[in-house]
Amino acid sequence: MRILVVNAGSSSLKLSVLDGERLVASAALVSAGGRLDSEGLTHFVRAAGTVEAVGHRIVHGGTEFTRPVRIDSGVRQRLDSLIDLAPLHQPISLAALDEVSGLVPGVPAVACFDTAFHATIPPAAATYALPAEWRIRWPLRRFGFHGLSHAYIARRAPELMDVSAAPLRIVSCHLGSGASVTAIVQGSSIDTTMGFTPLEGLVMATRSGTVDPGLVLWLEDHAGVPSTELADALENRSGLLGLAGSSDLQAVLQAESAGEPDAALAVEVYLHRLRAAIASMAAPMDGLDCLVFTGGVGEHAAPIRQRAAAGLGFLGVGIARSLNDEATADADISTAGTPVRTLVIEAREDLQIATEVRQAI
Repeated sequence: MRILVVNAGSSSLKLSVLDGERLVASAALVSAGGRLDSEGLTHFVRAAGTVEAVGHRIVHGGTEFTRPVRIDSGVRQRLDSLIDLAPLHQPISLAALDEVSGLVPGVPAVACFDTAFHATIPPAAATYALPAEWRIRWPLRRFGFHGLSHAYIARRAPELMDVSAAPLRIVSCHLGSGASVTAIVQGSSIDTTMGFTPLEGLVMATRSGTVDPGLVLWLEDHAGVPSTELADALENRSGLLGLAGSSDLQAVLQAESAGEPDAALAVEVYLHRLRAAIASMAAPMDGLDCLVFTGGVGEHAAPIRQRAAAGLGFLGVGIARSLNDEATADADISTAGTPVRTLVIEAREDLQIATEVRQAI
Protein backbone atom coordinates (compact mmCIF):
# COMPACT_ATOMS: atom_id res chain seq x y z
CA MET A 1 0.00 0.00 0.00
CA ARG A 2 1.34 3.41 -1.00
CA ILE A 3 0.81 5.76 1.96
CA LEU A 4 1.34 9.50 2.35
CA VAL A 5 2.45 10.30 5.91
CA VAL A 6 1.87 13.82 7.24
CA ASN A 7 3.80 14.38 10.47
CA ALA A 8 3.18 17.84 11.91
CA GLY A 9 5.38 18.84 14.85
CA SER A 10 5.75 22.03 16.83
CA SER A 11 8.42 23.45 14.49
CA SER A 12 8.30 21.37 11.31
CA LEU A 13 6.08 19.44 8.94
CA LYS A 14 7.63 16.14 7.83
CA LEU A 15 6.16 14.53 4.73
CA SER A 16 6.89 11.11 3.34
CA VAL A 17 5.52 8.55 0.94
CA LEU A 18 5.98 4.91 1.87
CA ASP A 19 5.42 1.88 -0.34
CA GLY A 20 5.31 -0.84 2.28
CA GLU A 21 8.33 0.07 4.40
CA ARG A 22 10.24 1.54 1.45
CA LEU A 23 10.63 5.31 1.57
CA VAL A 24 9.69 6.68 -1.86
CA ALA A 25 9.88 10.42 -1.17
CA SER A 26 10.31 12.75 1.77
CA ALA A 27 10.51 16.42 2.68
CA ALA A 28 10.73 18.55 5.80
CA LEU A 29 9.02 21.93 5.79
CA VAL A 30 9.59 24.59 8.43
CA SER A 31 6.47 25.62 10.32
CA ALA A 32 7.57 29.15 11.17
CA GLY A 33 5.49 30.58 13.98
CA GLY A 34 3.16 27.59 13.82
CA ARG A 35 2.09 28.52 10.28
CA LEU A 36 1.63 25.84 7.63
CA ASP A 37 3.75 26.06 4.49
CA SER A 38 0.82 25.48 2.15
CA GLU A 39 2.85 26.04 -1.00
CA GLY A 40 5.50 23.49 -0.01
CA LEU A 41 2.85 20.99 1.08
CA THR A 42 0.92 21.33 -2.15
CA HIS A 43 4.07 20.90 -4.25
CA PHE A 44 5.08 17.73 -2.38
CA VAL A 45 1.66 16.09 -2.54
CA ARG A 46 1.23 16.79 -6.25
CA ALA A 47 4.73 15.54 -7.03
CA ALA A 48 4.21 12.39 -4.94
CA GLY A 49 1.69 10.94 -7.38
CA THR A 50 -1.06 8.51 -6.52
CA VAL A 51 -1.42 7.38 -2.92
CA GLU A 52 -3.89 4.85 -1.53
CA ALA A 53 -4.15 6.27 1.98
CA VAL A 54 -2.99 9.17 4.13
CA GLY A 55 -1.77 8.94 7.72
CA HIS A 56 -1.82 12.07 9.89
CA ARG A 57 0.05 12.49 13.14
CA ILE A 58 -2.35 14.10 15.61
CA VAL A 59 -0.76 15.01 18.92
CA HIS A 60 -3.72 14.83 21.29
CA GLY A 61 -6.47 12.23 21.20
CA GLY A 62 -7.88 12.95 24.64
CA THR A 63 -9.70 10.09 26.35
CA GLU A 64 -11.75 9.24 23.26
CA PHE A 65 -9.09 8.37 20.70
CA THR A 66 -6.87 5.60 22.03
CA ARG A 67 -6.17 3.93 18.69
CA PRO A 68 -5.86 5.05 15.06
CA VAL A 69 -9.17 6.04 13.48
CA ARG A 70 -10.41 6.73 9.98
CA ILE A 71 -11.24 10.39 9.59
CA ASP A 72 -14.75 11.44 8.72
CA SER A 73 -16.62 14.69 9.35
CA GLY A 74 -17.57 13.61 12.87
CA VAL A 75 -14.00 12.69 13.84
CA ARG A 76 -12.70 15.90 12.31
CA GLN A 77 -15.15 17.95 14.35
CA ARG A 78 -14.22 16.19 17.60
CA LEU A 79 -10.53 16.85 16.98
CA ASP A 80 -11.22 20.59 17.14
CA SER A 81 -12.35 20.22 20.75
CA LEU A 82 -8.85 19.03 21.73
CA ILE A 83 -6.94 22.05 20.42
CA ASP A 84 -6.68 23.72 23.83
CA LEU A 85 -4.89 20.65 25.23
CA ALA A 86 -2.04 20.95 22.69
CA PRO A 87 -2.11 24.53 21.38
CA LEU A 88 1.43 24.37 20.00
CA HIS A 89 0.78 21.26 17.90
CA GLN A 90 -2.88 20.53 17.23
CA PRO A 91 -3.71 23.57 15.05
CA ILE A 92 -0.99 22.89 12.50
CA SER A 93 -1.84 19.16 12.46
CA LEU A 94 -5.45 19.95 11.66
CA ALA A 95 -4.49 22.62 9.13
CA ALA A 96 -2.34 20.04 7.33
CA LEU A 97 -5.15 17.49 7.51
CA ASP A 98 -7.59 19.90 5.87
CA GLU A 99 -5.09 20.96 3.22
CA VAL A 100 -4.20 17.40 2.23
CA SER A 101 -7.85 16.31 2.21
CA GLY A 102 -8.47 19.00 -0.40
CA LEU A 103 -5.48 17.88 -2.48
CA VAL A 104 -6.35 14.17 -2.52
CA PRO A 105 -10.16 14.06 -2.21
CA GLY A 106 -11.64 10.62 -1.71
CA VAL A 107 -8.42 9.03 -0.46
CA PRO A 108 -9.00 7.44 2.98
CA ALA A 109 -7.26 9.28 5.80
CA VAL A 110 -6.35 7.96 9.23
CA ALA A 111 -5.57 9.95 12.38
CA CYS A 112 -2.71 8.44 14.40
CA PHE A 113 -2.41 9.84 17.89
CA ASP A 114 0.68 10.62 19.95
CA THR A 115 -1.32 9.99 23.10
CA ALA A 116 -2.66 6.56 22.07
CA PHE A 117 0.47 4.53 22.94
CA HIS A 118 0.20 5.76 26.52
CA ALA A 119 -3.38 4.59 27.00
CA THR A 120 -1.88 1.54 28.76
CA ILE A 121 -0.38 3.62 31.58
CA PRO A 122 -1.83 2.29 34.86
CA PRO A 123 -4.00 4.53 37.07
CA ALA A 124 -1.20 5.04 39.60
CA ALA A 125 0.91 6.72 36.92
CA ALA A 126 -1.92 8.48 35.07
CA THR A 127 -3.83 10.01 37.98
CA TYR A 128 -3.28 13.50 39.36
CA ALA A 129 -4.01 13.93 43.08
CA LEU A 130 -6.76 16.49 42.47
CA PRO A 131 -10.25 16.87 43.93
CA ALA A 132 -12.60 14.07 42.91
CA GLU A 133 -15.21 16.47 41.55
CA TRP A 134 -12.62 17.93 39.16
CA ARG A 135 -11.49 14.52 37.94
CA ILE A 136 -15.11 13.46 37.38
CA ARG A 137 -16.08 16.64 35.56
CA TRP A 138 -13.00 16.96 33.35
CA PRO A 139 -10.50 14.48 31.85
CA LEU A 140 -7.71 15.55 34.20
CA ARG A 141 -5.14 12.81 33.78
CA ARG A 142 -1.66 12.28 32.43
CA PHE A 143 -1.96 11.47 28.72
CA GLY A 144 1.67 11.36 27.59
CA PHE A 145 2.93 12.30 24.14
CA HIS A 146 5.50 11.32 21.47
CA GLY A 147 3.66 8.00 21.52
CA LEU A 148 4.26 7.28 17.84
CA SER A 149 8.02 7.64 18.37
CA HIS A 150 8.02 5.57 21.55
CA ALA A 151 5.82 2.90 19.93
CA TYR A 152 8.35 2.56 17.11
CA ILE A 153 11.15 2.20 19.67
CA ALA A 154 9.14 -0.55 21.39
CA ARG A 155 9.24 -2.49 18.09
CA ARG A 156 12.70 -1.55 16.84
CA ALA A 157 14.83 -1.98 19.97
CA PRO A 158 14.12 -5.72 20.34
CA GLU A 159 14.97 -6.19 16.65
CA LEU A 160 18.37 -4.54 17.12
CA MET A 161 19.02 -6.54 20.28
CA ASP A 162 17.85 -9.75 18.58
CA VAL A 163 15.61 -10.60 21.53
CA SER A 164 11.90 -10.96 22.16
CA ALA A 165 10.04 -7.82 23.22
CA ALA A 166 8.13 -9.83 25.83
CA PRO A 167 10.47 -9.53 28.83
CA LEU A 168 12.25 -6.35 27.74
CA ARG A 169 12.33 -3.23 29.94
CA ILE A 170 13.10 -0.14 27.85
CA VAL A 171 13.57 3.50 28.75
CA SER A 172 12.99 5.45 25.56
CA CYS A 173 14.32 9.04 25.41
CA HIS A 174 12.76 11.08 22.61
CA LEU A 175 14.87 14.23 22.61
CA GLY A 176 14.09 16.93 20.06
CA SER A 177 12.43 20.35 20.18
CA GLY A 178 9.98 18.57 22.42
CA ALA A 179 11.32 15.88 24.72
CA SER A 180 9.93 13.02 26.76
CA VAL A 181 11.07 9.80 28.40
CA THR A 182 8.90 6.67 28.52
CA ALA A 183 9.04 3.39 30.42
CA ILE A 184 8.15 0.46 28.14
CA VAL A 185 7.54 -3.07 29.42
CA GLN A 186 6.74 -5.91 27.01
CA GLY A 187 6.05 -3.39 24.27
CA SER A 188 3.60 -1.24 26.26
CA SER A 189 3.96 2.16 27.90
CA ILE A 190 3.63 2.09 31.69
CA ASP A 191 4.83 5.61 32.51
CA THR A 192 6.05 8.75 30.77
CA THR A 193 7.24 12.23 31.62
CA MET A 194 4.71 14.34 29.69
CA GLY A 195 1.29 14.71 31.24
CA PHE A 196 -2.05 16.43 30.63
CA THR A 197 -0.31 18.55 27.97
CA PRO A 198 3.10 18.34 26.24
CA LEU A 199 4.38 20.98 28.68
CA GLU A 200 5.15 18.64 31.59
CA GLY A 201 8.44 16.84 32.10
CA LEU A 202 11.88 17.56 30.66
CA VAL A 203 13.45 20.88 29.77
CA MET A 204 12.82 21.40 26.05
CA ALA A 205 13.84 23.85 23.32
CA THR A 206 11.30 26.53 24.22
CA ARG A 207 9.09 24.75 26.77
CA SER A 208 9.78 24.91 30.48
CA GLY A 209 8.98 21.34 31.35
CA THR A 210 7.73 20.74 34.89
CA VAL A 211 7.49 23.76 37.16
CA ASP A 212 5.86 24.13 40.56
CA PRO A 213 2.18 24.98 39.94
CA GLY A 214 2.42 27.27 42.95
CA LEU A 215 5.00 29.32 41.05
CA VAL A 216 2.56 29.78 38.15
CA LEU A 217 -0.22 30.79 40.56
CA TRP A 218 2.13 33.25 42.26
CA LEU A 219 3.04 34.87 38.94
CA GLU A 220 -0.63 35.26 38.05
CA ASP A 221 -1.99 36.33 41.45
CA HIS A 222 0.88 38.30 42.97
CA ALA A 223 2.99 39.45 40.02
CA GLY A 224 -0.04 40.17 37.85
CA VAL A 225 1.15 38.21 34.81
CA PRO A 226 -1.89 37.52 32.58
CA SER A 227 -2.71 33.87 31.85
CA THR A 228 -2.16 34.40 28.13
CA GLU A 229 1.35 35.70 28.78
CA LEU A 230 2.03 32.80 31.14
CA ALA A 231 0.96 30.32 28.50
CA ASP A 232 3.11 31.98 25.84
CA ALA A 233 6.14 32.17 28.14
CA LEU A 234 5.93 28.55 29.28
CA GLU A 235 5.41 27.25 25.73
CA ASN A 236 7.54 29.57 23.62
CA ARG A 237 10.03 31.53 25.75
CA SER A 238 11.27 29.04 28.33
CA GLY A 239 13.41 25.89 28.21
CA LEU A 240 16.82 26.27 26.61
CA LEU A 241 15.75 29.55 25.05
CA GLY A 242 14.87 31.00 28.44
CA LEU A 243 18.04 29.72 30.10
CA ALA A 244 20.64 30.33 27.39
CA GLY A 245 19.04 32.62 24.83
CA SER A 246 18.95 29.91 22.15
CA SER A 247 16.59 27.00 21.52
CA ASP A 248 19.25 25.14 19.51
CA LEU A 249 21.01 22.68 21.82
CA GLN A 250 24.03 22.37 19.52
CA ALA A 251 24.48 26.15 19.69
CA VAL A 252 24.09 26.04 23.47
CA LEU A 253 26.76 23.31 23.70
CA GLN A 254 29.11 25.44 21.60
CA ALA A 255 28.45 28.43 23.84
CA GLU A 256 29.15 26.27 26.88
CA SER A 257 32.50 25.25 25.36
CA ALA A 258 33.28 28.95 24.84
CA GLY A 259 32.81 29.55 28.56
CA GLU A 260 29.41 31.26 28.59
CA PRO A 261 27.93 30.73 32.08
CA ASP A 262 24.28 30.87 30.99
CA ALA A 263 24.90 28.13 28.46
CA ALA A 264 26.74 26.01 31.03
CA LEU A 265 23.81 26.34 33.44
CA ALA A 266 21.32 25.49 30.69
CA VAL A 267 23.15 22.27 29.80
CA GLU A 268 23.44 21.22 33.44
CA VAL A 269 19.74 21.86 34.06
CA TYR A 270 18.88 19.91 30.90
CA LEU A 271 21.06 16.96 31.92
CA HIS A 272 19.89 17.02 35.55
CA ARG A 273 16.26 16.68 34.47
CA LEU A 274 17.12 14.05 31.85
CA ARG A 275 19.09 11.81 34.23
CA ALA A 276 16.39 12.09 36.89
CA ALA A 277 13.70 11.20 34.35
CA ILE A 278 15.57 8.12 33.11
CA ALA A 279 16.02 6.89 36.67
CA SER A 280 12.38 7.58 37.53
CA MET A 281 11.22 5.58 34.51
CA ALA A 282 13.39 2.62 35.53
CA ALA A 283 11.82 2.52 39.00
CA PRO A 284 8.32 1.25 38.07
CA MET A 285 9.90 -1.42 35.85
CA ASP A 286 12.10 -2.68 38.70
CA GLY A 287 15.19 -2.18 36.58
CA LEU A 288 16.32 -1.60 33.04
CA ASP A 289 17.45 -3.72 30.09
CA CYS A 290 17.75 -1.12 27.35
CA LEU A 291 18.21 2.65 27.18
CA VAL A 292 17.34 4.29 23.85
CA PHE A 293 18.13 7.77 22.53
CA THR A 294 16.04 8.99 19.59
CA GLY A 295 14.86 12.29 18.07
CA GLY A 296 16.99 15.09 16.68
CA VAL A 297 18.99 15.64 19.87
CA GLY A 298 18.98 12.00 20.90
CA GLU A 299 20.40 10.92 17.54
CA HIS A 300 22.89 13.73 16.90
CA ALA A 301 24.12 15.15 20.24
CA ALA A 302 26.79 12.67 21.33
CA PRO A 303 27.91 14.85 24.28
CA ILE A 304 24.39 14.80 25.73
CA ARG A 305 24.23 11.00 25.50
CA GLN A 306 27.68 10.64 27.06
CA ARG A 307 27.07 13.06 29.91
CA ALA A 308 23.59 11.72 30.66
CA ALA A 309 24.89 8.16 30.86
CA ALA A 310 27.78 9.24 33.11
CA GLY A 311 25.32 9.69 35.95
CA LEU A 312 23.49 6.41 35.39
CA GLY A 313 26.14 3.82 36.18
CA PHE A 314 24.15 2.70 39.23
CA LEU A 315 21.46 1.45 36.81
CA GLY A 316 24.00 -0.55 34.82
CA VAL A 317 24.32 1.97 31.99
CA GLY A 318 27.70 2.43 30.34
CA ILE A 319 28.53 4.08 27.02
CA ALA A 320 31.69 3.47 24.98
CA ARG A 321 32.98 6.92 24.03
CA SER A 322 34.37 5.81 20.67
CA LEU A 323 31.11 4.12 19.68
CA ASN A 324 29.08 7.06 20.93
CA ASP A 325 31.14 9.63 19.02
CA GLU A 326 30.81 7.67 15.77
CA ALA A 327 27.21 6.53 16.20
CA THR A 328 24.82 6.81 13.29
CA ALA A 329 21.24 5.62 13.11
CA ASP A 330 20.35 2.33 14.82
CA ALA A 331 23.64 1.75 16.62
CA ASP A 332 24.63 0.02 19.85
CA ILE A 333 26.90 2.32 21.86
CA SER A 334 27.12 0.23 25.03
CA THR A 335 30.36 -0.46 26.84
CA ALA A 336 31.23 -4.14 26.48
CA GLY A 337 29.93 -6.20 29.38
CA THR A 338 27.47 -3.65 30.78
CA PRO A 339 24.13 -5.17 31.82
CA VAL A 340 22.11 -2.44 30.06
CA ARG A 341 22.27 -2.02 26.30
CA THR A 342 22.29 1.61 25.12
CA LEU A 343 21.05 2.23 21.60
CA VAL A 344 20.76 5.18 19.25
CA ILE A 345 17.72 4.66 17.04
CA GLU A 346 16.55 6.86 14.20
CA ALA A 347 13.11 8.34 14.88
CA ARG A 348 10.78 6.74 12.31
CA GLU A 349 7.35 7.99 13.21
CA ASP A 350 6.55 7.64 9.50
CA LEU A 351 6.91 3.86 9.68
CA GLN A 352 4.80 3.71 12.82
CA ILE A 353 2.09 5.87 11.27
CA ALA A 354 2.06 3.74 8.10
CA THR A 355 1.71 0.60 10.24
CA GLU A 356 -1.25 2.13 12.07
CA VAL A 357 -2.85 3.26 8.81
CA ARG A 358 -2.77 -0.30 7.50
CA GLN A 359 -4.30 -1.55 10.76
CA ALA A 360 -7.09 1.02 10.59
CA ILE A 361 -8.15 0.38 6.99
